[in-house]
Amino acid sequence: MENHILRLIDEQTSPLFRIMSIYNDDEISRKSFGNNISAFHIGKGYVLSVAHNLRNEAQVLKSISEGLFQSEIIAKCQGSEEHLFYQSYAFDPITNKRYLSLPNNNNVQHVINALQHIKFDTRWVSLYSKKICKPFMIVNFKKNQFYNDTELAQLFQPSHFFHEPKINAYTFLIELELVEEFYSSDIALYKIVNTNQNIIDKIPSIPISYDLSSMDSSLYCLQGSPSGTNLGRMINKSRIEGILDQHSVLNDRIGGPVFFEGIRYLLKGYFRFGSSGAPYLKWNSDNKSFSVNAIQSEASPIQLSINGNRNGNYQYINAIASPLFLIKDKLEERSFSMK
Repeated sequence: MENHILRLIDEQTSPLFRIMSIYNDDEISRKSFGNNISAFHIGKGYVLSVAHNLRNEAQVLKSISEGLFQSEIIAKCQGSEEHLFYQSYAFDPITNKRYLSLPNNNNVQHVINALQHIKFDTRWVSLYSKKICKPFMIVNFKKNQFYNDTELAQLFQPSHFFHEPKINAYTFLIELELVEEFYSSDIALYKIVNTNQNIIDKIPSIPISYDLSSMDSSLYCLQGSPSGTNLGRMINKSRIEGILDQHSVLNDRIGGPVFFEGIRYLLKGYFRFGSSGAPYLKWNSDNKSFSVNAIQSEASPIQLSINGNRNGNYQYINAIASPLFLIKDKLEERSFSMK
C-alpha cells in the first residue's frame, strides 16, 4: 500500500488538483484568480469538485466585455452610479473590455454596493455562463515540464504556462467547462475543454467506487498539505463515525436557498482549512488499488483555547462527505462504471 500512497501525493502521479476562476486568461499581464477549491480527475477529462462555492458571490468584477458593461450595468444605473462605474472600469479598445481600475482601493466597496443595488449577479456560476471568467484546473510542477514531457509543455499557449518565483513552481492552466451542478449532493462535474488530447491523456486520474461504506469503515482523505502555498499534498486515514440524512440550507441572496439533502458520511480525522472538494479513497486489498468513494463537502471545526484566546483557534477533526453513489446514474451516463 505504501507505494500506492506515495503515488497519490506525488506531483507526477496524483489525481488531486485545484480549480480556480480566472479573468482574462488569455492576457499575460491581466490574469486574475479567485474562487480556489480542491478537485480531482476521474478520467476522460472529467473533474469532480463541490458545488457550494459556485453560489458564492465574487462581489466585484475584475473585467467585463463592453457589451455586457453597457447592457447589464450602465443601462440599469441610477443617479451617480453611472459615473462611478465609468470611473472605476477603464475601457481598452483593443480587447473591447473594461478592467477594474481604482486608484483608491477604498472605492471597491462603493462598486460592490452599486453592483448589488442594480442587482448584477456576481455568483461564480453566473460569471461562467456569461463568459466573464472561466474555471481552470491548476497544475503545478517543480520543473519546467508538463509531467516530465517538454514537448507537451510547448502545446500550451503562453498565457496558460508561466513560472511563479514566489512559490518556486511552474504553473499550467487547463481550461474547464462546468457540465452540471448537483446542488442537493454538493457535487459539481467539470470537463476539460479546448485542450490537446495528448495533454488530457497525461493527467493522472482515480477510478470510482459507488459502494456505500459502512459505519467504522476507513477512508483515506487526499487533500492539500497544511502549508501556505496549497502545492503540497497529504493523505490521512479517516474513520466513518456516522451516516446521516442531511437536510441543510445554503442561503443565496440572488437565486434563493439551496438545499443540501441526502446520505452523507460523518468522518473523523484531520482536515485542513480549504479541503472542500477533496476525494475520499477506499483501499481494495484484493486488487491492491485505491478508488474514490466520496467527496468532502465541509470540514467541521472544534474551537480550542490557546493561552486563554479562542479567536481563530480551530482544529478540524470532523468532516461531512458526499458518497459518489448519489450521482451514480449521472456518471454512468458518461460511461463511468463501477471499478
